[in-house]
Amino acid sequence: MRRQVYEGTTDEYFEIIHLDGSSSLPEKLIDGQLSIFWFEEDDNCFIIDSKDYVFNKNQLICLTSMHQVIVQKMGKARYVRFNAPFFCILNHDSEVGCKGVLFFGSSNLPILFPNTADIEILETVWKMIQIEMASKDNLQLEMLQMMLKRFLILCTRIYKTQENFNAINDQQVNIVREFNFLVEQHFKEKHSVAEYASILNKSPKTISNLFSKVSEKTPLQIIQNRIMIEVRRKLRYTDMPVSEIGYEVGYQDIQSFSRFFKKHEGVSPSEFRTS
Repeated sequence: MRRQVYEGTTDEYFEIIHLDGSSSLPEKLIDGQLSIFWFEEDDNCFIIDSKDYVFNKNQLICLTSMHQVIVQKMGKARYVRFNAPFFCILNHDSEVGCKGVLFFGSSNLPILFPNTADIEILETVWKMIQIEMASKDNLQLEMLQMMLKRFLILCTRIYKTQENFNAINDQQVNIVREFNFLVEQHFKEKHSVAEYASILNKSPKTISNLFSKVSEKTPLQIIQNRIMIEVRRKLRYTDMPVSEIGYEVGYQDIQSFSRFFKKHEGVSPSEFRTS
């Protein structure tokens, strides 16, 4: 494992790691940290939020500290990790366009499939980041921030293209992003598309029509998927009673909660916990 780390004087943190296939996963992300895996070999087996994934060469994934990640098998990969003091995607949102696209919590796992031209550009930026990591002057922080920003812009473009964001205009893209971001903030108490549409001053039909152009999931499925991620985590990683988990995500009675869970998972919460 080859690791290069930048630590600033006001808590800025940025690192890049070359994982050699025998390396263990870097320690769990601290709250507020974001990361990207760039796989260099096929057949990387991960469990993310209790779901199985296989990632192949030159795919990239974007993770937040909210994702629960278990690595079952991993070959060579590149890994980027940074915190908000180093580069805050919310502050840079108008320029980078990450909010609601690459990073907005755990209700989505962006998987990027760059083409040959994309990979060449990403490789160039990666080499520049490595060079700047070796610099030790008063311009290093600014240069590294510029390089990371460039890397994120490239990833955002790749993801927007493959997800057909070009089918809608910038204003419509912003609505989709804001909807995703709002779901991450309010999924425990707001379960209907109408509630989010009201915040956005749009009709539920408008929201649904937009998502039909850029996503395989409906807005309601996105809300319910985020609830299910939270529930699966609680069942797998805590000893909370099922009724308490249901109450935490907005279900007042265990029967309704159990029906909701079984509809999406195929088994009851108790059966899922013991499986």
